[in-house]
Amino acid sequence: MNGTKAFLVALLAFAAPIAVSAQGFDHSHKAWDALLKKNVVVLEGGKSSQTRYAEFAKDRAALKAYLDSLSKVPEAEFNGWPKEQRMAFLINAYNAFTVEKILTRYPNLKSIRDFGTVFGNPWKDKFFTLFGRESFLDQIEHETLRKPGAYNEPRVHYAVNCASIGCPMLREEAYTADKLERQLDEQATRFLSDRSRNRFASGKLEVSKIFDWFKEDFGVREQYFAKYAKLLADAPDAQKIVAEGRAPLAFLDYDWSLNDARK
Repeated sequence: MNGTKAFLVALLAFAAPIAVSAQGFDHSHKAWDALLKKNVVVLEGGKSSQTRYAEFAKDRAALKAYLDSLSKVPEAEFNGWPKEQRMAFLINAYNAFTVEKILTRYPNLKSIRDFGTVFGNPWKDKFFTLFGRESFLDQIEHETLRKPGAYNEPRVHYAVNCASIGCPMLREEAYTADKLERQLDEQATRFLSDRSRNRFASGKLEVSKIFDWFKEDFGVREQYFAKYAKLLADAPDAQKIVAEGRAPLAFLDYDWSLNDARK
């Protein structure tokens, strides 16, 4: 092989991985979107949902292929994406890996907490790889999405799903950068208009424990709820109390039952 040929061979070998990388990650999250459209059942006029884990189990190969595509994204590439693409990636990753975690024990569990809250904790168990490191669900949610100064987006709580009835619903489509603002707004509306989890009653604003556990994300909570007064109360006088931030807060018990759509 002469010098010119050797140079061209070396150049092609160097360019090949760059070409593959240039194809880029599928930011439409098409594979995950298809699984959600097939396996998520929307209830209560869009206020909640259930998940067909039995059907997800049949689609395990497709789910794992999607999870593999998430795991292959280098951190340097991720860091170069616009904020909306990074957020959509992280939310979808959290939700998809949560479904995979449930499937490792399904149908022999009634709650994600059946894995354990100390030993076997599903949120701290390093059961997948992300950005070349062993990772866990809390790392995505609390150490990345909720990291102070990173995204500063309280609506993320309406998007990540912990496979529980008390949790904001698993959305029936993938999050994508171009739709993210609308999707987060809609998730907030869906959750806060669900009277089984958030409501004005008996002179108090009874809301999800999420607003207690993560109170630092919502600023002055009474003011935060003010803009959602019409979702949280029906009567005009009650709406006025909420809108003026005068409603005392109470936190409802959280339902950790699996959000399973069993036939």
